[in-house]
Amino acid sequence: MSTYDVAVIGSGPGGYVAAIRCAQLGMKTAIIEKYKTLGGTCLNVGCIPSKALLDSSHHYEDAIKHFSDHGIEIPGDVKINLEKMIARKQAVVDQTCDGVSFLMKKNNIDVFEGVGAFKDATHIDITKNDAKKETIEAKHVIIATGSKPATLPFIKIDKKRVITSTEALKLKEIPKHMIIIGGGVIGLELGQVYRRLGAEVSVIEYMDRIIPGMDKSLSRELQKVLKKQGVKFYTSHKVTALKSGAKEVTITADDKKGNSAEFKGDYCLVSVGRRPFTDGLNAEAAGVKINDKGQIEVNDHLQTNVATIYAIGDVVQGAMLAHKAEEEGTFVAETIAGQKPHIDYNLIPGVVYTWPEVAAVGKTEEELKEAGIQYKAGQFPFRALGRSRASADLDGFVKILADENTDEVLGVHMVGARCADLIAEAVTAMEFRASAEDISRMSHAHPTFAEAVKEAALAATDNRALHV
Repeated sequence: MSTYDVAVIGSGPGGYVAAIRCAQLGMKTAIIEKYKTLGGTCLNVGCIPSKALLDSSHHYEDAIKHFSDHGIEIPGDVKINLEKMIARKQAVVDQTCDGVSFLMKKNNIDVFEGVGAFKDATHIDITKNDAKKETIEAKHVIIATGSKPATLPFIKIDKKRVITSTEALKLKEIPKHMIIIGGGVIGLELGQVYRRLGAEVSVIEYMDRIIPGMDKSLSRELQKVLKKQGVKFYTSHKVTALKSGAKEVTITADDKKGNSAEFKGDYCLVSVGRRPFTDGLNAEAAGVKINDKGQIEVNDHLQTNVATIYAIGDVVQGAMLAHKAEEEGTFVAETIAGQKPHIDYNLIPGVVYTWPEVAAVGKTEEELKEAGIQYKAGQFPFRALGRSRASADLDGFVKILADENTDEVLGVHMVGARCADLIAEAVTAMEFRASAEDISRMSHAHPTFAEAVKEAALAATDNRALHV
């Protein structure tokens, strides 16, 4: 029987990063993955493939709508080769997953393919695809089994007409009408992909706004922009029934007044969030507690009720984000090694990769009001920037929330071009507890989208933005 200092169950961003950091710290490490490729949901059927399709569809939209504005004329009609687009997406996925395999070899991490299940707190049975079993022993175990798409009790995912994000990444045809249940990140990103390619897209959202976990101003702006792009929204609608036929899906939903509406389309993307995945883990054999939400219970050190077993990522409480899982993977590895790592969960940024992109970190205005914290806000529109006009990316703004008395930045919220990258400046500033004035006095290259951050800080400091 092979014995390890650490065994990691699950090879998503949290799991493989935890394994690498453990190996860097001198621990003999194993990683267990039930699928043939490493990388988990993010690399295989989540973050990476969806961004590949977003980029491809963005290029197509630019070609048919915006190239002529730049003096680029294409003779004949621009055509979509969906099969090739999907193939490119898969090539990106394969290359990225191969990169993780390389990192495992580079760091001398043993990879086991199969379903990992606890035999007891220190032994893991690995059931391979051919049903053969192997058992390993580990002094410490890190559970990083991630999540799966959630659904509604009365909806059956048939993977043909009623699909999840996994199936939406490999459709063989462009839908005529894609109905999306859920106005969160995943639904909006994939909805924009197929809207660009010509599908009619309708989003049904239970809450009164899309991306309900983010600042209301971002929700309003993104919905306004996506409406201009042709996406239809039905907020404050509760889905009550779904019928699926051979070629059509019918969805019934009630608005907040109780009026019933019917929606018909050829595909329905169920995008109502994700659930922690512990199926087959046999956690009870190790004595690990799972709460009624399906999450593994952990303390501030991400340690379960069993001292030698830790859990990270989507399987524990908190935002289901790849970069949050990565931070937790590093945190646990360093904790096991006797170090004193730290994570500030308030400073884990959130991003929506539509175009315009949406990004945020820290507190929303709603949260500050609820907590009774006095604050000031500074906002600056992207359309006032020379860089935005040069690229015709005029939608959106940057908003900075700062403490009324100390000027410390409490939250940064933005929607616009390259916000997924711009948010890192806000995270850095807030990690060092910068004031709005600190940011406003830092030189930002001209012309850049980042100037909007400086201008918003100026607006928050003393209402003195320079270019509005």
